[in-house]
Amino acid sequence: MDQFGDIYSQYYDLLYSDKDYDAEVDYIDTLIRKNINEAKTILDMGCGTGIHADLLSRKGYSVHGIDLSKEMLKVANQKVKGREERLKFSHSNIQDLNLNTKFDIVVSLFHVMSYQNSNKDLINAFQVVKNHLNDGGLFIFDFWYGPAVLTDLPVTRVKRLENDDIKVTRVAEPKLNSQTNITEVNFDVFIEDKNKKVLIEKKETHNMRYFFDKELEHICKEIGFEINKKYKWMTSKSPDFKSWNVVWIAKSSM
Repeated sequence: MDQFGDIYSQYYDLLYSDKDYDAEVDYIDTLIRKNINEAKTILDMGCGTGIHADLLSRKGYSVHGIDLSKEMLKVANQKVKGREERLKFSHSNIQDLNLNTKFDIVVSLFHVMSYQNSNKDLINAFQVVKNHLNDGGLFIFDFWYGPAVLTDLPVTRVKRLENDDIKVTRVAEPKLNSQTNITEVNFDVFIEDKNKKVLIEKKETHNMRYFFDKELEHICKEIGFEINKKYKWMTSKSPDFKSWNVVWIAKSSM
């Protein structure tokens, strides 16, 4: 199911304009180079509006981004013009993806794996990654880390941002289900058009699954991945009870 509606997609980049994409891509590039220095091709699963993919392509990688949201991809495809040899985007559900090609690296960032709510979807996603990786290729993915989520419980957050044309207010209200390990995040997004003096309200729900080491280790082993490293996001430190966002590096084994 596409959890990113038209309104949310349209103002996604504004909502995350405070996100340091350049630093994140430098970090991912470092993780790649430490493990496969000669890596050249990247599949970006759940690429959104394509900012990570775009910046990775500017570092010399050939990047193919896929996303379920057609609205997100409309924004992403605006970045392709004149750079078709290194940057491409396609519409697909992760579970159904079959590009008939393999990559040196698969990345799945900004908690895309946490959107795989059921065990079936999660296992299928890992299998799709495996199918698209060269032997010895890397899967780099981040996710909500269960020990930290249950230690520092999610709370209601309000985010306000604006530019010359619009003002956006987003209220995120979480509901935690400890039986399913899923947090239901209910968004109320208010968009004010400064020029037309129009206020739009959009409601969306994003279901985010938080994971624990043993369950992911089991799935990785079953699918054929070796876990190379586990880090707090944007660091080289091991995850702990304060690490809501964790990144794993998994190697595709023979």
